[in-house]
Amino acid sequence: MMKKTFVSWSGGKDCCQAAYKAVQQGFQIACLLNMVTNDKRRSCSHGLPARWIRLQAKAMELPLVQQPTTSSNYEAIYSASLAKLKSTGVNYGIFGDIDFEPHREWITRVCSSVNVMPVLPLWQEHQEDIARAFIDQGFEAVVVATRADLMGAEWLGRKFDAAFLKELSAYDDEISPCGEAGEFHTLVVDGPLFKKRIEIRRAEKEKRNNHWFLKIAECELLEKPDGRRL
Repeated sequence: MMKKTFVSWSGGKDCCQAAYKAVQQGFQIACLLNMVTNDKRRSCSHGLPARWIRLQAKAMELPLVQQPTTSSNYEAIYSASLAKLKSTGVNYGIFGDIDFEPHREWITRVCSSVNVMPVLPLWQEHQEDIARAFIDQGFEAVVVATRADLMGAEWLGRKFDAAFLKELSAYDDEISPCGEAGEFHTLVVDGPLFKKRIEIRRAEKEKRNNHWFLKIAECELLEKPDGRRL
């Protein structure tokens, strides 16, 4: 039986790796679901411009649903989005959560309200193992946001790789390897799920409130010379 699923998509490494594991477990990705601000300009998850999420979907050749919402009606709009997907035969939802129990409870509530089964492939795994697996599997991600009270602008644009993990541990061993508490966020630019890779051509750094952001101005989709893909 075909297990059609959506992926709750932020553009970052954890949701991407969760999607990859789900595919390996026999799920078929029907679409990526990305909640965006009411003006459709930014992703609600990490504040990324919505157009770069669209570029990711194009690179993976996967359908993308970008649903506008506001903070005041987020749950209601999210549930309505799931109900619409459910009506098209999507019975599962993939989430990249690792260990934050309150958010898992929220996921369970909204999914159960429309009879969609949540699947959390990374749940309760050791963060160091998750990070290493992401790198070893051939994914590439770039740091696009940091909490300014923990990590400075110098971390922006860094590749999420073994050298990053080593330096992060030496810098502050209280910062989790996956940034699960919001210490930093990433944008995935290549990997087994991607038919093409994303090259960031031009970007600058800016501070908004208590976060540093990599303000990406230009990206390009490039062919993958070896054609590696799941």
